Amino acid sequence: MQFVNWPVPYILEPQNLAVDAVVSFVVAALLALTINAEGQAFASTLLGDIRMGAKDRFHFNAFLHLDILGTACFLVGGFGWPRTMEIDPAKFKYPRFYTVLTRLAGPVANLLLANIAASIVYLMRIVEFDPRVFSMLIGVNVTLALYNLLPLPPMTAGSLIYVLIPENYQKVRWLFLKGGPFVILAVVLLERITHHGIFSPYLNPLIATVFKFIMG
Repeated sequence: MQFVNWPVPYILEPQNLAVDAVVSFVVAALLALTINAEGQAFASTLLGDIRMGAKDRFHFNAFLHLDILGTACFLVGGFGWPRTMEIDPAKFKYPRFYTVLTRLAGPVANLLLANIAASIVYLMRIVEFDPRVFSMLIGVNVTLALYNLLPLPPMTAGSLIYVLIPENYQKVRWLFLKGGPFVILAVVLLERITHHGIFSPYLNPLIATVFKFIMG
């Protein structure tokens, strides 16, 4: 049997939409957002930010994790981000370090899910079932994980820069935190409109390499 993989990263193209591809992408994106958010929730709780009965944690409801700009970015650029997982750095023993670890847990969870999906693909190939749906799951999770290298909030690298900004620069911190999502979405839209890569020439080859490595 010939196994055909979706393009990685997968980006919705209005002029060439296939129902199976769109459904697979949407399901994969919802799973990727959920595992990203819940990974942050687990790390935050493990590191000391314990919240009894917190409704924003450990519910595994993908729709409650949707962020408007993050979802729009998924539809336009093939990656996005969940609603910001609220954490209280004051509860951490090492506030800045543990904050970064908490945000890092999101993309790490995505890579773990991609590896689980790859194991399923391996088994499906043995029995000659088409694993394209799971290859989409791998591709979307790898894409989301590696786009967290962008140095803007709410991506993980942006969170690292945010905690390094001195606390007495409150206005700068606020603008950086609130403006990051808009800048990312604007750049992704600009890429689609002009067909000139800004983020993608640097990250997409890395995504393809990691995808091939995980797929074996």
